[in-house]
Amino acid sequence: MRIVDLLNKNSVGLNVRAINKKDAIQKAVDLMDKSGNILDKKAYKDSVFAREEEGTTGIGEGIAIPHGKGKSVEIPGLSAMVIPEGVDFDALDGEPVNLLFLIAAPETEDNVHLEVLSRLSMLLMDDGFTTKLRKAKSTEDFLKCVDEAEKARFGQTDGENKKSENGYRILAVTACPTGIAHTYMAAENLENKAKERGITIKVETDGSGGVKNALTKAEIKNADCIIVAVDKNVEMARFDGKPVIITKVADGIHKADQLIDKAIGKNVGIYHYSGKSDDTGDSDEHESAGRKVYKHLMNGVSHMLPFVVGGGILIALAFLFDNYEINPANFGMNTPLAAFFKTVGGQAFGFMLPVLAGFIAMSIGDRPGLAVGFVGGILASGGYTFSNLMSYSEVTPVSSGFLGALLAGFVGGYIIVILRKLFDKLPASLEGIKPVLLYPVCGILIMGIVMIGVNPIVGALNTGLNDFLASMSGASKILLGAILGGMMSVDMGGPFNKAAYVFGTAQLTVANAGPEQFQIMAAVMIGGMVPPLAIALCTTFFKNRFTENERKSGAVNYVMGLSFITEGAIPFAASDPLRVLPSCIIGSAVAGALSMLFECGLRAPHGGIFVIAVISNPLMYLLALVIGSAIGALLMAVLKKPKV
Repeated sequence: MRIVDLLNKNSVGLNVRAINKKDAIQKAVDLMDKSGNILDKKAYKDSVFAREEEGTTGIGEGIAIPHGKGKSVEIPGLSAMVIPEGVDFDALDGEPVNLLFLIAAPETEDNVHLEVLSRLSMLLMDDGFTTKLRKAKSTEDFLKCVDEAEKARFGQTDGENKKSENGYRILAVTACPTGIAHTYMAAENLENKAKERGITIKVETDGSGGVKNALTKAEIKNADCIIVAVDKNVEMARFDGKPVIITKVADGIHKADQLIDKAIGKNVGIYHYSGKSDDTGDSDEHESAGRKVYKHLMNGVSHMLPFVVGGGILIALAFLFDNYEINPANFGMNTPLAAFFKTVGGQAFGFMLPVLAGFIAMSIGDRPGLAVGFVGGILASGGYTFSNLMSYSEVTPVSSGFLGALLAGFVGGYIIVILRKLFDKLPASLEGIKPVLLYPVCGILIMGIVMIGVNPIVGALNTGLNDFLASMSGASKILLGAILGGMMSVDMGGPFNKAAYVFGTAQLTVANAGPEQFQIMAAVMIGGMVPPLAIALCTTFFKNRFTENERKSGAVNYVMGLSFITEGAIPFAASDPLRVLPSCIIGSAVAGALSMLFECGLRAPHGGIFVIAVISNPLMYLLALVIGSAIGALLMAVLKKPKV
C-alpha cells in the first residue's frame, strides 16, 4: 500500500491555522471527509479522539500521525496538513506539531493503518523530506514530494502509478466454472503482481462459496480500469461506462503482468452494457464463438455440480449401507437408512439435467431463459416424444439424457434471444408483461415443440453411445481410461480437462447406469488427482530439481491432489511446461488405464480421497493412484535438470 495512493489533492491542506489539538484534528477530519473516504464523519472523528485518549500520536520532531479505524470508513485514505505556526499536540518531545498526517482505515482492512504507519515512520525520519513537505508551495508539490521520496526509499519505479482519486486504481473480478482453484489463483496472482509494482488493486472472487470481496459502487466509480478474468458469466451492468478488459481466468494466472500493463495504459475500450448476460460490450477483447459456447456450457456445469456431487455421494452411501442379500433387485433400498440416502440423493440428482439446461439458457438469454431451459431439460430427461405423450401409448420413453439437456439449454437461450427481437416491435406499454407473460408462455411452448420433436433422434444417439460404452472391454476399455485420464492433465482445468470431466459426469445420468459408466467417472477423477500428487512427490524426493519456494508450495499439492483439485499443478506447469506437462499427462493416463483395468467404479463426480469408501475396489484404486503419481514424479525428475 503506497502512501501516495491514499492521498489526493482534496485531502491536503497547506498553511493551516489551528488553535489547539482538538481543532487540528477536526480540520484534518474535514479534509478526510472531502476526499470521500468516510461514510460517517462524526463516528470517524470519535474514533480518532478515542485513539488519542489511549496516548498521543505526536511522535516528536514536529510530526503527528493520528488515526481512526471502523465501519465509518469506506476506503483507506490519508489527509495531510502543514501548520506553519505549529500547535500544541501533547507530543512526546513537548514540541509543537507543524506536520500532520491523518489515517483512515476500514474495519475490514486489518493491517492497512499499520502498513501506512510503517512507511510514514520510515520516510519521516528523513529531515530533508519533512523540510520539503513543510515548504511545499502547492498541493501538487506536496504530492510530488511524497511520490518521489517513496520511490527513492522503497524502489517504486512506475512514475504514473497514482491511483484514481478515492479508491483502488485497478479493480478485478475472477471466476471459473467450478470456483475451486482457478478463481483464487488468478486473484492472488493479480494482487501479487500489482503489489510488486506499487499499484492498488482489489479483486472480487466469484467462487464455489459465492462472491467474496465484492466491489462497491464507490470503488467502481473511482477505479481507472476493471479487469474481468472469468470463464463464466458475472454481473456486468455495474461496469457500464468504465474501461474494462474482458479475458479468460487463465490469463489472470499466466498473464497478470500484461493485464496490469494494459489496465494502466490509456487504450482500454469503454464498456457499454447491452442488457445481455453474456454481454462483452465494446471491450477491447472480443470473444470467439467457441469461447462463448464454452462459457455458456460452463455456466450450466458450475450450477449443476452441487446437485450431482451431493446427490451422487448420498446415493453411493445408500449402496454402502445396504445389504445386497436381502433383495438384489432392490439393492440400495433394502434398509431404512439406505432408502433414506437413496431417496434424498436421487431427488437431488434428478435436478441435474434441468439445472444444466436452465443455466445454459440463462447464460444466453438472461433470466427469461431460466424457465425455458429448465422445462427443456425435464423434457429431455423424461424422453417425451409425440408418440408417447398419451398415457395408453405403448411406445416407451427413451431419455435423451445429457446430450438432450445440452441441446435444450442452447435452444432455450436462443429462443429467448429471438423472442426479444420479435417483441421489441411491440408498443412500449406492453414492456412490463414481457418477462412475466410473453417470454415464459411463448418460450416454454416453443421449447416443448422443439424438444418433443428432437427427443427421438437425440435419445437414439444417447442410447447408441451408452450401448457402445457398455460393449467396451479389455484393451478398448483400458485405452478409453488412458485417454480420459490424460485429458485431465493436458490443460489442468481448461477445455480438455472440462471436456473429459463433463463426459464422465454425463455417464452418471444414464438411466439404469451400469458398472461401465461408474468406471468412466473413476478414471476421470483419478486422472485429475495425479498431477498435483506427482509434483508433490517430485518436490519431496528430488528437491534439487526445484527452487526453495517451489519446494515449499509443492507440499501443498499433496492436499490438492488428494482433494481432486488438479489446478494445484498449474504454477509448476506454467513455469516449465515442456517437462512438467508430459510427465503429468503420462502419469494420469497410466492411472486412468489402471483404474479401468482394475474395474474401479465411482458414483460421485467429486471428492477425491474423501469418497474412497464409496469407490468399488478401493484398494486397487489407491494402487492405481500411487503408480500413476510415482510414474509422473519419476519422469519429471528425469526431464528436469538440477537447479544450481
